[in-house]
Amino acid sequence: MNANVKSINLPEAVSATLNIDQQVFRQGMSNLGAAVNVITTAGLAGKAGFTASAVCSVTDTPPTLLVCLNRSASVFETFKSNQVLCVNTLSSSQKHLSNVFGGKTPMAERFEKGDWSTLVTGAPILEGALVSFDCEVVQSLSVGSHDVLFCHVKGMKQQAGEKALMYFNRAYCEPVPMV
Repeated sequence: MNANVKSINLPEAVSATLNIDQQVFRQGMSNLGAAVNVITTAGLAGKAGFTASAVCSVTDTPPTLLVCLNRSASVFETFKSNQVLCVNTLSSSQKHLSNVFGGKTPMAERFEKGDWSTLVTGAPILEGALVSFDCEVVQSLSVGSHDVLFCHVKGMKQQAGEKALMYFNRAYCEPVPMV
């Protein structure tokens, strides 16, 4: 494990002050549109991937992003052990991959559904993704049921001309061009 990876928990006093119902919060968050990504890893712990919209830029100096991963997810230990990942942002034509990586499809079968390569870290890069961020996990923060993985971007691959697959109000959608 990377020596810089740390895990902390929020004090119970902070979480105890939250009085917002879980379902009300989830409904509110469904109105926060986000790109759909397939997050992948490969290394000594094996190869794994999952679908996520909880991805965000942190800073460009150094290029850093974050990914949220539920600690109860079947892929959690693989990502924790490998300490590398790739954020593959899906195009609207890749919706099927979101469903494959977001469902109960066996892990080996997930990677049969796309064309894959690698860049720097060895994490699988999805050919045809709008952008792929090849990353090293440099810090981890435990919050509630999830770990927030802070990742330094070590390599990138971009493709122009496609529309992003977006998730909004619990459904897939395409971004509407601005006029």
